[in-house]
Amino acid sequence: MTEAILLVGGKGTRLRPLTVHTPKPMVPAAGVPFLTHQLARARAAGVEHIVLATSYLAEVFEPYFGDGSSLGLHLEYVTEDEPLGTGGAIRNVASRLHSAPGDPVLVFNGDILTGLDIGALVDTHRTTGADVSLHLTKVADPRAFGLVPTDGTGRVTAFLEKPQTPEEIVTDQINAGAYVFDRSVIDTIPTGRPVSVERETFPGLLADGAHLQGMVDSTYWLDLGTPHAFVRGSADLVLGRAPSPAVPGRCGDRLVLDTADVAPDAKLTGGTAVGARARIGAGARIDGSTVLDGAVVEQGARVHDSLIGAGAHIGARTVLEGAVIGDGARIGADNELRDGIRVWCGAEIPAASVRFSSDQ
Repeated sequence: MTEAILLVGGKGTRLRPLTVHTPKPMVPAAGVPFLTHQLARARAAGVEHIVLATSYLAEVFEPYFGDGSSLGLHLEYVTEDEPLGTGGAIRNVASRLHSAPGDPVLVFNGDILTGLDIGALVDTHRTTGADVSLHLTKVADPRAFGLVPTDGTGRVTAFLEKPQTPEEIVTDQINAGAYVFDRSVIDTIPTGRPVSVERETFPGLLADGAHLQGMVDSTYWLDLGTPHAFVRGSADLVLGRAPSPAVPGRCGDRLVLDTADVAPDAKLTGGTAVGARARIGAGARIDGSTVLDGAVVEQGARVHDSLIGAGAHIGARTVLEGAVIGDGARIGADNELRDGIRVWCGAEIPAASVRFSSDQ
């Protein structure tokens, strides 16, 4: 049995206002909290015991998932008193692990949607005798990421900061945020202070001669750190482009939870997800968007690539294009909000008062 650590302590600052009342891994994607997809995929790969490293809004996780038995898992929760970074969070939960020193322990970041073959990563770790194995993915433009070059055998040769010039782009491989650690390596991470695995632990291990193995798997990978990416990820789950056994229904153009009320002539396309008790009015057109629990979209509204928070209200004939509407916000009729605009939780915009607004 392989056990896992799931890092879910981040504040999700880039996702605000979605994360004002909800920790990032608990924001619904394709009808269920995003974390549900990660837990279900880990269980499908044979993982039975997962320790959640929590911090921001830590009190939300356990009431929802409990001991994990409904997912066929044994879940435990460890909360950081102060943010400890990725490495510090891993070390902080080490006492809850059951693994022997030479056993593999999976580590996942709580904001990555991926089609990673988890079993293949564990097998790579075991067959190569690595101390740590990293999931790597290839991206078309690696300038926004740290680079991880490898040799002909897949062994990691360096960890390079975000490249500033074309000459510094020596590979298109990046750290994809999933790892397998030998249990004994976790115990070498310092305690009681913030530690970054990306900036301190991995480069330090490499400098000390440790074996860090990379496995390239580019089937599907998306960092859900921005609202635009989160909306896209939810749509990809609904469409079946991103694999998950936790999608509550058949994959297709739309996913409507049972208690939602959708007018017969409303049109939902592009992987749109409509949450519980939400209401979609007559003639509304919603494409590639997420409508969370209890939200209302009135008749004739047009919504594209947008996220509408829980309990929010979108007035008749209003147009949303790439917008994020916070929980409980009210957008009056005949408004037009575009280009990445974000409306804070509980805000009110009167009817016909905004015709266009761009991201600042």
